[in-house]
Amino acid sequence: MSTEIIPMSKTHHGHSIKRVRDMLGIKQETLAAELNMTQQAFSKLEQKEQIEDEMLDKIAKILHVSTEALKTMSEEATINYFNTFTNSENEHFFSQNCQYTFNPIDKIVELYERLVKAEQEKVALLEEQLKNK
Repeated sequence: MSTEIIPMSKTHHGHSIKRVRDMLGIKQETLAAELNMTQQAFSKLEQKEQIEDEMLDKIAKILHVSTEALKTMSEEATINYFNTFTNSENEHFFSQNCQYTFNPIDKIVELYERLVKAEQEKVALLEEQLKNK
């Protein structure tokens, strides 16, 4: 019987952050804003294999996970964590930290206004053509 010890592979901190962020449906821009950095700087942070503890602590706090979870996370552990996670105080615990860059209703209204303007221009052009006949 062999008692060979299999070394644990190092966890890629950036990939762990991305996994949690994706599972929570959080964009890089949102986390970057919480950390007072640009989206590009946060993207580079997610590419790092090792991230300093102070930064990991900040990110873990924003994502509502432990720093240790980000340091030791595997794909299976991530799925298990989120399948068993409950927060009885607030079902949508992250919603208070979301920073949306636009209101979807405003975008719909904007699109509608552009469509109406295009239709009005089309009607004016057709009326002009009728007058010229």
